[in-house]
Formats: sequence, C-alpha cells, structure tokens
Amino acid sequence: MPAHGAKKKTPAAKPQPEAAAEAKLDKLPIAYLSQEIRNPPILPYFEEPVTDRGIQGARLGIQDNNTTGRFTRQDFSLRETVVPADGDVAAALKTLLAEGHRHILINLEAAKIRELAALPESQNALLYDVASRDDGLRGTACRPNVLHLLPSRAMRADALAQYLAKKRWNKWFLVVGTTDGDKRYAEALKRAAKRFGAKIVAEKAWQHSFDERRTPESQIPVFTQGVKYDILIVADESGSFGDYLPYRTWQPRPVAGTQALVATAWHRTHEAWGALQLQNRFRDQAGRWMTEEDYGAWLAVRAIGESATRAKSVDFDKVKAFMLGDEFALAGFKGVPLSFRRWNGQLRQPVLIASERSMVAVAPIEGFLHPKNELDTLGYDEPESKCRF
Repeated sequence: MPAHGAKKKTPAAKPQPEAAAEAKLDKLPIAYLSQEIRNPPILPYFEEPVTDRGIQGARLGIQDNNTTGRFTRQDFSLRETVVPADGDVAAALKTLLAEGHRHILINLEAAKIRELAALPESQNALLYDVASRDDGLRGTACRPNVLHLLPSRAMRADALAQYLAKKRWNKWFLVVGTTDGDKRYAEALKRAAKRFGAKIVAEKAWQHSFDERRTPESQIPVFTQGVKYDILIVADESGSFGDYLPYRTWQPRPVAGTQALVATAWHRTHEAWGALQLQNRFRDQAGRWMTEEDYGAWLAVRAIGESATRAKSVDFDKVKAFMLGDEFALAGFKGVPLSFRRWNGQLRQPVLIASERSMVAVAPIEGFLHPKNELDTLGYDEPESKCRF
C-alpha cells in the first residue's frame, strides 16, 4: 500500500507501433527550387497555362520512392521552394543547404543554374537540372555538382537528324527565330546536319509579325518561295510563329524542329514500355498531361531513390557514388536503362520523335551505331565534349 499522500506512479506509455516503425526509417530529404516567371509567354486563348511544371513530377517521384522505401526502411521527403520573380534564388538555395538538403532539384534558366552551381556552399551537394536544354551547361560551363535530366539541344537535334536521314530528307530549309534559344537550337541543328549528312540549302531569320494586313496565309508562301528543299526545319523555342508554318509553305513540304514534328524527352502520346501507366498515374495526381519538366523532375527523384535502394544507404556520398557508377540503371519507360555520362553529367536516354497526336519514332534510330552505347550517338560524345571537371 502506498503511504498516505503519496502519488501513485503512472506506468510509462508504450510507443505506438507506427511511431516506432517511423523512428527506424532512414530519412533522405530532397528539395525542389524554382522561381516564378516575371513575363510568362502569351498563350493562345484555347491553351490553359501550366503553373506547376516540374513540381508535380517531383511529387510523383516521391510517392514512387516511398512505395519501395516501405520495404527498404527508407523514407523520402520533398521540400518545395518557389522564389518570387524578384526574389533571390541564391539566398533560397543557401537556406536549403543550411537545412541539410544535399539533393536539390533546380527548375531555373541556364544562367541562374551556373550562378548557383558556382556558390561555395553548393560544392558538397548535387543540383539536378530538371528543365534546361542548354549545351553550354554540359560543355564549357559544366560543373561536377550538376546533373542534367532532360536532353540537350544537341541531343534533340541529333535525334531529329537521324530520323530525317532514315527518311532521306536531306535538304533542309532552316527558319530561325529571334531569341537566344532559337539561335542556339539553330546552331545545334547545323551541327547535326553536318554529322548525319544533311545539307542546309537555305537559312532565313523570321522577323514578321501578323496583323490584318500581313496574315500567315499571305506572308508564309512568299517567305518560303524560291527554295528547293525536302523539309522545313524551324527553330522557335518560344512558340511565337512556328505553328503557323505547316500547310502554308509555297511547296507542299513537312515541317519539323520546335513545332510540328518535334524531338522531345516526353510526350503525351507515348505509351510503350509501360509508359501508359506513368501517364495515367500522373494525370490522376495532377489533372493534366505530364510535361518535359515534370518528367525531368520525376527522373531526378527516381534516380536518387534507385541509388539509395541499391546502395542500401541514404548517405550522400554513397548515393552519389552509386548514381555515377557503372551499375546505375534507371528505368525511364523508354525501353532501355538510363545512366549518367561521367564526362558532363548528362542523363543519356532515348529521345522521342512525335507530332501533336502521334508517336513517330524513338531515337537512336536503328542503324546508327556506337562502339560503347548507342545512346551516345545523341549529343556530345566523350571525345567531342568540352566539359572539363
């Protein structure tokens, strides 16, 4: 019997099974960093703007990682940061790094990626470029702490050139827009033409604007007149004029490049190799089609998850070592395993050739060979690379 006035001891509460299991999980935090666009492109009235490109793919990747993580005792989380248009992305990155994040997805333009990759604070982290296609980031401006998930401009141009070579459409009429991106893609197309035996028979800069007096129906036939060619190739990354070119040229010729027949990392019509189930799961989550940025972010998160699973660790150095090693193989729903090029951090992968409502081909096209990996027929191979870590 307890002494008079003594308090009866309350037995210590037993930990709940769920809480105990949660405490035993190895945690791997992943961060996502992007910035609002100050002047987004003007879209046609019939096209809905997409304001969450990239982040939806990262969220789906976290779900997929944790599906496996339940069995491997690993738990993946996502910290989302969207900086205002006039905000400081460098300060945001430093905050994420100070919080302990060392795997950080970056959805920013190439110039800002270069700035962030050069910060002293980011040298012991991995930045996953999930949206850019800039060849410079994979070349002279490359960094050992940056990995690139989407195909570069050179990879896209090479993929398209391989398909056109197969079709023997070797005479190209190149039309180039006014932006820096248009000009860089045009340079990639010229390189691809030289590599795969095509000839650019004419090149014109697009400088027209359409109004009631200068309609597409009146201007484009005049613009394309007087040239003998097999296919018209357009470099219009902002989408300001390229969609007007098909069916309005002086000669009845197909159109390819940034509009009409395109080379892309992902496309809504892709359903082979199990891609349809990824398409459906993404649509159930986001309520829209998966974009390239979504696919790039999903690939980045899955690369981290796959490496942690195979390395049997969430330790940064072990995950990084496996990801960049020979045994790494990522399933990207493209029929072959994907892996990173050691010489520039680019994820080697097939490139889809598609029109608006149809998958047309997948590059590398059959017959284009490589001594080590046929995926390295797309973009800058190791002997060509100007990247020097």
